[in-house]
Amino acid sequence: MNDAILFAVDGGLARLTLNRPARLNAFNADLAHAWRDATAEVTSRSDVKAILIDAAGPAFCAGGDVIDMATTMGSADDITALAEVINSGIRSLTESTLPVVAAAHGTTAGGGLGILLSSDYAVVGSRSRLGSLYANIGLTPDLSVSAQLARAVGQRRALQLVLQDRLLSAAEAVEWGLVAEAVEGADSAGEADLVRARAEEVARFWLAGAAEAYGNAKRLVRSQPERTFVEQLSEEARSIGAAMATPDAQARIAAFAAASARTR
Repeated sequence: MNDAILFAVDGGLARLTLNRPARLNAFNADLAHAWRDATAEVTSRSDVKAILIDAAGPAFCAGGDVIDMATTMGSADDITALAEVINSGIRSLTESTLPVVAAAHGTTAGGGLGILLSSDYAVVGSRSRLGSLYANIGLTPDLSVSAQLARAVGQRRALQLVLQDRLLSAAEAVEWGLVAEAVEGADSAGEADLVRARAEEVARFWLAGAAEAYGNAKRLVRSQPERTFVEQLSEEARSIGAAMATPDAQARIAAFAAASARTR
């Protein structure tokens, strides 16, 4: 791990902080490798039950560091290899049974959208702006944007975003279903703090409840495209049976039954 990602675990919550604020947390090789390593570690730890992704500085993530690409990467193969490193981290998150919340204050653009879409719940600020902007520099979507954006907002809206020089407002991002909610602060710095606080509140809600059930619900939804409808029904049946056998579910069901009996 290096300082491009700050990593802490507290009470079951892992916080990953993108930490290149001077470059709007755009990905260079250091951040890409730190991202891959941090996500691999966090999704393999038994003491982690939920993940929060946030960012230092005025923006969440501006995608790839274009200046770094122009000065240090000499070939198409270099860019492809860097994208695959970041993709490894995206897969660690989306294939895990840990719910992930993103605190995406400020601007999210390009590959930053892929990072945001790797979360299961996203909170932004009222001043936040979100967009693709790849074609502005002659590039195409990466970091799961073409894979996840249409699932999140529908194909027509995904095309509107990737085929235009457009940044969605926070209100538009909520209305499209790209993010869950937007919070408003008195100024940009205060709003960023409120975004982080709300995202942590979401994560703590998971931790205070049936965290394992939330994680497996995320897995069912995330993995559904791999299955036919009939296969998904079978996986749901298998999963709820497995959940029923857990001590947590047994205790919660018994408590529910007891509470219901008292109100009769």
